[in-house]
Amino acid sequence: MRSQLPGDSGAAPWRDSLLSPTERAEALVPMMSLEEKIAQLVGVWVGAEATGEGVAPHQSDMISETPQWSTVIRYGLGQLTRPFGTAPVDPVLGARSLAASQAQIVAASRFGIPAQVHEECLTGFAAWRATVYPTPLSWGASFDPELVEAMADRIGRSMRAAGVHQGLAPVLDVTRDYRWGRTEETIGEDPYLVGTTGAAYVRGLERAGVVATLKHFAGYSASRGGRNLAPVPMGPRELADVILPPFEMALRHGGARSVMNSYAEIDGLPVAADPGLLTGLLRDEWGFTGTVVADYFAVRFLETLHGVAADAADAARLALRAGIDVELPTVDAFGAPLVEAVRRGEVDEDLIDCALRRVLRQKIELGLLDEGWKALPDDVASLRFDDDVSQDVAVRLARQAVVLLRNTGVLPLAAGRRVAVVGPLADDPMAMLGCYSFPNHVGVNHSEFGLGLEIPSLRDELARRIPLLTHEPGCAITGEDASGIPAAVAAAAAADVCVLAVGDRAGMFGRGTSGEGCDAVDLRLPGVQADLVRAVLATGTPVVLVLMAGRPYALGPEFDAAAGVVQAFFLGQLGGQALAEVLTGAVNPSGRLPVSVPSDSGGMPSTYLAPPLGRRNKVSSIDPTPSYPFGHGLSYTTFEWSDASIVEAANDAPDEPAAWPVDGEVRVRITVANTGDRDGAEVVQLYLHDPVAQTTRPVVRLVGYARLPLAPGESAHVTFGVPADIASFTGLSGRRIVEPGDVELRFGRSSGDVVASLPLRLTGAEREVGHQRELLTSVRIEPLVAVPQSA
Repeated sequence: MRSQLPGDSGAAPWRDSLLSPTERAEALVPMMSLEEKIAQLVGVWVGAEATGEGVAPHQSDMISETPQWSTVIRYGLGQLTRPFGTAPVDPVLGARSLAASQAQIVAASRFGIPAQVHEECLTGFAAWRATVYPTPLSWGASFDPELVEAMADRIGRSMRAAGVHQGLAPVLDVTRDYRWGRTEETIGEDPYLVGTTGAAYVRGLERAGVVATLKHFAGYSASRGGRNLAPVPMGPRELADVILPPFEMALRHGGARSVMNSYAEIDGLPVAADPGLLTGLLRDEWGFTGTVVADYFAVRFLETLHGVAADAADAARLALRAGIDVELPTVDAFGAPLVEAVRRGEVDEDLIDCALRRVLRQKIELGLLDEGWKALPDDVASLRFDDDVSQDVAVRLARQAVVLLRNTGVLPLAAGRRVAVVGPLADDPMAMLGCYSFPNHVGVNHSEFGLGLEIPSLRDELARRIPLLTHEPGCAITGEDASGIPAAVAAAAAADVCVLAVGDRAGMFGRGTSGEGCDAVDLRLPGVQADLVRAVLATGTPVVLVLMAGRPYALGPEFDAAAGVVQAFFLGQLGGQALAEVLTGAVNPSGRLPVSVPSDSGGMPSTYLAPPLGRRNKVSSIDPTPSYPFGHGLSYTTFEWSDASIVEAANDAPDEPAAWPVDGEVRVRITVANTGDRDGAEVVQLYLHDPVAQTTRPVVRLVGYARLPLAPGESAHVTFGVPADIASFTGLSGRRIVEPGDVELRFGRSSGDVVASLPLRLTGAEREVGHQRELLTSVRIEPLVAVPQSA
């Protein structure tokens, strides 16, 4: 078939839908000039401002002026950066404006190629008047991937309807240090929970037709001291066993089509310049065929922050060689510096072509090069980003994410009691929102537009349900002003019960206490909030401590006087409703901790994924045992676990552990019954304990879980099918192996509350496994029919 330009007779092969995306891309690449090729490898952020009040690190340094639009699109354009997520714009007007921009891009390009449009979407489409969902820590707390998938589907539908093709989510970084400001963006501290939940998000977004972008590949969350962009002192085993598995799950079981590099430097090598990670592992070993996009300004950071590139052209060369295809957010190193470097022979044009093929294939998959493609949907006049269905998903997820940590009987709040609602978070709608929600991320710089949504505070929602309610803030979230504490103490002392709401305000680069660039020195509550808590507890009034935060804060012995403790991780626009429903008993809490809650606020955070010497021992005076462990959470009903067993175990020696072939699967089962008087949901957790291995292993690690709703008197069998591959780890050789030997599978209410242990023996020769290993434990729930007792 002859390649033809627009205007020639006959159909151009790159528009022929009967050809594969690869064939169509290959037909187009040879016809493009160098400038046209490189234009497809950049984004443009025409709405960005050099004000210092930006939404990306060093934004004011990297964007000196807005480029001329006609110049930018002269040779075509790879991506448009955040047309909805840079300033408040009405959904319908924004879609029309985007379509007009696309028409100009198509008209300017010899080949009529539209731009791929991307937006942030971590807690919902980051656009004005779009539904704000709970943050990823709340996804983890729900232990409900199916509901997370439904949320992502709603997010993707709203984005695609507006003309957006790519979402920069989910974040798959495993939390390693709670002081890191972006802890709120992570799903939790366990790779299995992060991977299964993240893969579900990817499935939802991709099903809606939006390209999911995995962030941040890899190691970003393991920075030294929990400081944003700080070097990562991590060995290859931690990288392989903790950091990488969630990305594998999201690629294989989610189908993500894009990956974003991490800002991190691991052992002195910035990821943006690491061909071993971005090409050798991701593409050659894992078989990833999608696009790798640069985190914002990451290419130029190779020069300005990391010092491994001499100038912009050198930075572009290193990034392309490593495997980065697209420079975001706007044209810089991949612009004139790269064109000139290719002309001088300093950068091989084959690197350009390799990245270009991947970019064009993705655009073809999205239908952007099809005949009849339209930028503006026919039903644009009815476009809404926040509707009843989305709000229903948001509130259901928020309800399931509330974690009841402690309850001496004060909860649920009894009717007719006088309730004091105090604390700086109690009457603050922004207390519900993470840093990547539009109101926090962008709206703070455009207060004249308002929030664009109804976001009731906790006080608003409690007032709807409790007539005898008083309120005093007590103090601000930050600062040293304690003058309001006496009034809060008086309100608490005059009440039958006090609800005390403390925690974080999400923001960006120091404009909050949680969020990107808002790292913490230690894990004490910000400002004088701890003084407020101590003063209110001293009144003797029963206190329900409600933590509304982006990270876990230390709850040591001084907080034991609280009659109840509730943890919420930025529950989204309807979080106030969800919290009020849980506190008053309309909803039975069922969330479980996706991160441990430490008992000490010092700068020594550690997650539950620790080997024996990482736990309490006799060789250190420091006890890292958390106040509440990973997986912990209480309910208003009671559950009984019984009859833990290995299903169909082949065991010739009754006194020996059951055999588990190193290439086989074992099935284990437990029975759970709701023995209380109200509906509830238990989260059955399965942990692996490997007491002797050739490298040190975590004492326990999560390998399966099931969320189990049960009515009073109901019971069910929960069966897990665990492939031996799940027991694999990185051995002495640096390769992933399944090692024969004794192990245990432990049923737990949390990582620190084991109900039953089942001894097993992995049998056979040591077995090496790779990327195609089994990554998931299967779950089967069999409801049991109660047999009525005879009269």
